[in-house]
Amino acid sequence: MVARIIFIGLLALLAETKGPWIGTWKLNPARSTTAPDRYKRLIARIEPWEDGLKVTYEMVGTRGGVSYLEWTGRFDGKDYPVEGADYIMTNAYTLLNERSYQIVVKVEGSVAATARVEVSGDGKTLTTVTTEKNARGQTISSTAIYERM
Repeated sequence: MVARIIFIGLLALLAETKGPWIGTWKLNPARSTTAPDRYKRLIARIEPWEDGLKVTYEMVGTRGGVSYLEWTGRFDGKDYPVEGADYIMTNAYTLLNERSYQIVVKVEGSVAATARVEVSGDGKTLTTVTTEKNARGQTISSTAIYERM
């Protein structure tokens, strides 16, 4: 029991200060199945914020136009609002281990997707596997590969 408490404490400390996901990441569309032709450039910045994270996405569409999404929150499984979306959107982050976490995305209060984010052992690649329902109600999965800048 004590070992488990220490492990959980270490994970929380890692998440708060030095998680391997902290940094700037650029989407590699050639290696991703997540709308590879939708973005000319997608940059994700993950930085410490209080006792959690601040995540900022800068997206440049293939036909131009820049969009920003921003999320600040903790690894506590609670919903935190996403700023910059045209609808009510929240993300809830849960730490899985020292190199990965899960995100539950809600749109207008309903679960829209879940994603597992994992940083490679060498710390150079961040992979996000997202599961959601398409318009026909079928479960689909997509993968986004980001490289550290």
